[in-house]
Amino acid sequence: MWWFQQGLSFLPMALVVWSAASFVFSYITAIVLHHVDPLVPYISDTGTIPPERCLFGIMLNVSTFLGMATMYVRYKQVSALSPEKPRILQLNKLGLILGWMSCFGLCIIANFQKSILYYIHVLGACLTFGVGSIYMLVQTILSYLMQPELHSKDIFWARLAVFLWSCSSILSMFVSSVVLYSGLYGQNLVQKLHWDPQERGYTPHIISTVSEWSLAFSFLSFFLTYIRDFQKISLRAVVSLQGQTLHESRGSFRAEEQALLIAGSI
Repeated sequence: MWWFQQGLSFLPMALVVWSAASFVFSYITAIVLHHVDPLVPYISDTGTIPPERCLFGIMLNVSTFLGMATMYVRYKQVSALSPEKPRILQLNKLGLILGWMSCFGLCIIANFQKSILYYIHVLGACLTFGVGSIYMLVQTILSYLMQPELHSKDIFWARLAVFLWSCSSILSMFVSSVVLYSGLYGQNLVQKLHWDPQERGYTPHIISTVSEWSLAFSFLSFFLTYIRDFQKISLRAVVSLQGQTLHESRGSFRAEEQALLIAGSI
């Protein structure tokens, strides 16, 4: 059995590979069509103009679904491992809520382009990366609380390092973006897709774009730390029939007494 066939380890792996592919494919398409500059454009700029905009949106919507599924499995795993620890259970529920909020933000990014609805796009980015960073913090704290009985110290330190990486990227991106859009380097820079290295504002622009790519891949790296944990879990849905028919009839009332004895699993 291959490593990605063990348990549900394919889920975080699929999330990471698919999300990275959505960035890379949109970038390649935008570069080939000369819609953006080859040197580190904003990720959102690579999904602004058709056809890469369509590809970007579809692939990120799939990433949203994979992210929600991965976070739910993580939630169920922690709940099963620590059923009698209220502190861990509360943090676990908080983590699921924050994680799904982050996924909703990713869906907003995918469907509301930066050049069309800028403020909604920024809202999606704040949910994805801002709330997502808090999700990473909660999961890092959970890893700390669950060691050494349920989590190894290596996993905790790995998640802590990735969390600090994402925080440094957020700080760098925030500062450089504030400087860039302060008005010192011109107006309507949000719509600007091509930059000349000689023009004013190019340096903060590059710092901002590099920070954004760094932030995106720090998030993907965090989910890579789930792979070993997910190798040790599987989920099963149990179907309990409340009747032998799907409509109301005299026969269905008589069958209700036997319905509770009928069950299946998928």
